[in-house]
Amino acid sequence: MNHQHRYEVARHEDAYPLYTLKDAETDSSVTICPERGAIAIGCALRGTELFYLDRATFLDPQANIRGGNPVLFPICGQLAGGKFEWEGREYAMRNHGVARNRPWDVVSTSEDGEAALTVRLRSDESTLAEFPFAFELQFTYALRDGELHIRQTYRNLSDRSMPFYAGFHPYFRTENKDLAYETDATKYLDYNDNAVKPIDGPVRLTGLKESVALLDASQRRIAFPGPDGGTVVLTYSDAFRYVVLWQVNGSPFVCVEPWMALNAALNTRDGLPELEAGGTLELEVAIGYAR
Repeated sequence: MNHQHRYEVARHEDAYPLYTLKDAETDSSVTICPERGAIAIGCALRGTELFYLDRATFLDPQANIRGGNPVLFPICGQLAGGKFEWEGREYAMRNHGVARNRPWDVVSTSEDGEAALTVRLRSDESTLAEFPFAFELQFTYALRDGELHIRQTYRNLSDRSMPFYAGFHPYFRTENKDLAYETDATKYLDYNDNAVKPIDGPVRLTGLKESVALLDASQRRIAFPGPDGGTVVLTYSDAFRYVVLWQVNGSPFVCVEPWMALNAALNTRDGLPELEAGGTLELEVAIGYAR
């Protein structure tokens, strides 16, 4: 194969403008929808589609997309009563924050050594009503050697420290909800009964309504059985201290979600990260698939 033509970025339409990153040598592709929160709606690595997508929620502009890989910012999970207090004022914010429900701008594309799309979200009046900080997010989705890399830059444009805990919410295709995970975590928090439990084999999600959070992993890597007999491998920056697992009964997916902090951290302030005024944080998450 001519290496010059290995990588491609194709723009096309399917209800919204889409960008598909292609790696011909590994039969891999990733499709991103900037208008719907810069979500990756498809991730086919080495010929196997890894993501689940409920197409009806993708097509409905008022719906939260169930599937793909939603971007979580400035919070992961829920707030108590959907609200938080900061500097003496109360704000209401939807689950998982403001980034997944807003259009992002396309900054650039590249086919040089990888297929890449860079997108950007800046705070505006609508985000400030929910989260009173000026910010800029710039993400590059890069498909290289059959792996998806999501390079993230978080900028605090405010004149004071900005609390935030970002994450991702990938929906992986599987019929089995009781997977054995390759992780060095030894315990998890079960949000169904708020008990901390040991990991002593597969983590059993069948029948659970709420998620569970792996608590004490020191390695920033988790692997698990994927579709078609392969293994999905997630690696991520040290800032992602937790991995949250979630499923919906009767739906063929398990979510394996890198988070920077636990649910409701903006309420409890427990382990709440903050970025200094004018500060920048650069992180990465990668998804691979091995047969």
